[in-house]
Amino acid sequence: MTGLRQRKGSRGKDPPVGAELPSQQSNCCTDHHHHHHHHHSPEKILHGDWSWGAVIWTSVGWSVSVGLGLLCCIYVATLHENDLWFSNIKEVEREISFRTECGLYYSYYKQMLQAPSIQKGLSDLIHDNLTESKRTINLLQRMNIYQEVFLSVLYRLLPIQLYLEPVYFYIYTVFSLQAVYVIALYLTAWLLSGSWLAGTLTGIWYILNRVDTTRVEFTISLRENWSMPFLALQVTAITCYLRPHLSALQQKVLVWLMYVTTFCFCLTWQFNQFILLVQALIIYTMDCVDLLTPTQVTTLYVVQVTGLLSVWLLQFCNSMILGSLVLSFIVSALFIRHCQTGLKTGSLIVRLGKLFLHTTMVILLTFTINYLAKKALQLRSDEHIFKFIKSKFGLGPTRDFDASLYLCEEAFGLLPFDTLERLAGTLLLYPYILTLLLLSGTLAVALLQNLSKPRGSSAEDKKGAAEGQKEAFRPDVAYNLLHSLFYGLLAFSTMRMKYIWTGHMCAVAAYGVCGTELWTLLFSSLRCYSKVLLRLVRYAVPLAMIGCLYYKFWPKLMEELSELREFYDPDTVELMTWISTKTPKEAVFAGSMQLLAGIKLCTGRVLTNHPHYEDRDLRERTKQVYQVYARRSPEDVHDILRAVGADYVVLENSICYERRHRRGCRLRDLLDLANGHIMDGPGENDPDLVPASHPRFCEAVKLDTAAYAALFTRTFQNKTFHVYRVKKKRKKSPKSSAEPSATQ
Repeated sequence: MTGLRQRKGSRGKDPPVGAELPSQQSNCCTDHHHHHHHHHSPEKILHGDWSWGAVIWTSVGWSVSVGLGLLCCIYVATLHENDLWFSNIKEVEREISFRTECGLYYSYYKQMLQAPSIQKGLSDLIHDNLTESKRTINLLQRMNIYQEVFLSVLYRLLPIQLYLEPVYFYIYTVFSLQAVYVIALYLTAWLLSGSWLAGTLTGIWYILNRVDTTRVEFTISLRENWSMPFLALQVTAITCYLRPHLSALQQKVLVWLMYVTTFCFCLTWQFNQFILLVQALIIYTMDCVDLLTPTQVTTLYVVQVTGLLSVWLLQFCNSMILGSLVLSFIVSALFIRHCQTGLKTGSLIVRLGKLFLHTTMVILLTFTINYLAKKALQLRSDEHIFKFIKSKFGLGPTRDFDASLYLCEEAFGLLPFDTLERLAGTLLLYPYILTLLLLSGTLAVALLQNLSKPRGSSAEDKKGAAEGQKEAFRPDVAYNLLHSLFYGLLAFSTMRMKYIWTGHMCAVAAYGVCGTELWTLLFSSLRCYSKVLLRLVRYAVPLAMIGCLYYKFWPKLMEELSELREFYDPDTVELMTWISTKTPKEAVFAGSMQLLAGIKLCTGRVLTNHPHYEDRDLRERTKQVYQVYARRSPEDVHDILRAVGADYVVLENSICYERRHRRGCRLRDLLDLANGHIMDGPGENDPDLVPASHPRFCEAVKLDTAAYAALFTRTFQNKTFHVYRVKKKRKKSPKSSAEPSATQ
């Protein structure tokens, strides 16, 4: 749809057009026994060590974290500017550069700023009839756009209108969140290893692996770019909360921090429940193997539940949250744990048997509660996600239109191998894998000891067991290890989710390089352990790695930052200009989800459908509107478009003659399969498919034969787009009006 061309006199390669790589993130880090209180970790000051050395060392650590955060923020902002020449292009081109759903979200920020007052702007969002024709929807309930509302209110209230255009206020906020993200990862690595060199290494890795850790510079307003930094902060808060020797006040502060970060994370991203479900499973695993105290488990669950319920209230009781698997899971885990008191007694075999039964009961109860909740709430908004999961693992029908729409996107496939090659190129993968293997081994040993310890009934024994358990494996390390493993599995199964994993991966690997545990293990097995050697290696190795990375990547970064391109998409600009100037303000447009989001942002016209897919009726409507790319009769298509109130339909050559996907995955193939028609092009077809009785609408309408001309008038065309006006039908004889409409 759009391209970037090089600015005159500049060097550089064109990026792949539409290189829409998914984004997500994660957080990891680790270390164990508390016999190394001599390091300068942020808590020396917490524990009242106000010696000059500690204060200076800690201040340097904090300053470096802020420096790295700002560096990352400036880096992505410069890339964005250089790629599009953002400061120099027309307003309409800037808006077109917010592609697909990014444009939809940004349009609400623009709408709030254009509203006569904040109250009017909010009421227009709550009773919105521009996003879906013939329907009034509550956008604050349906979509996670509180961040746009918040920013627009801030922009209206702060005295910055003279110095900063609204679009810059928006993108700089998102880029600043990247700085928060880097600082959060830095702190996690620092807390785990007790050395801020680990944090420095984390930040450097995050920036060097930009391609795999974030895609913020070309998908600015995607929900995950807003929410990931809060997830990273939440992991930092959990890591801190699971440390031993916290005072009651420190625990209270950390519980509040965990709640606030969980709440912000959930408020800004619609997939919050799935990310939290994985986190709840991590907490459950740690509970089963005695790595957390009962109070910690309950606190962590309650923080998740209150975070979700606060968002549920703010989103006008959005039923998708109440029907989420994570709530059902937490309720059943807490309930069954309350009922089964003797779970953690007996010999190893007995305990494993009990755990197996316990887990089976939790799973059964979870699905029962979830099924009943969905029935009671009549909830069908997220069924497309479960359909997608079923087809992905070959458990369901693969011909379903919604599921195929996802499955055909590379972003929802398995993690490609070249990702790992890139991560290895920055020296990140090897320390990460070593850390993971060694920690998993140590954890497995600690767990077997934990589970096979006979639980005494006397208080003495219990106290001893608790001491021993704390010594066996640090819970904050265990949390980060499991976090990395669980989200790693998620990333491998769905490439889209790799961003949750790769960020956290930087912190875990840095912990491995700078923490004491792995070096202690290594030196002990080589029988050359000494405190001096340990200290030397912990500081020398990370410094050597940083030096090596600087030498290898600094020239590449400088070259990347000097490549200048500019945004170039004349066809779309021409289309948007035509719509803005030549069509009525209240005209309704039909077309592909991606293009319509841009039309809403650039022209403010009414849409029939849009890319925010979390609504069952909308998915049904999108499939109907897309029949313009299927083999249907002109009458059928006309009836469908009139039923959704469309005045104009935009046909895109790039979809009608698509060659980007393989056969069976092009949009026209998905529609043919859903309609039971044979796909075009050479290749196999299922035996139950029949040839269609009509030509493909988007091709046939261009020939302007009588049947088509009677219903559609071409009003605009260029190399990429053809716009047709949908004529209002004149009253015919009663016989033909009795024909059933294709939409019912």
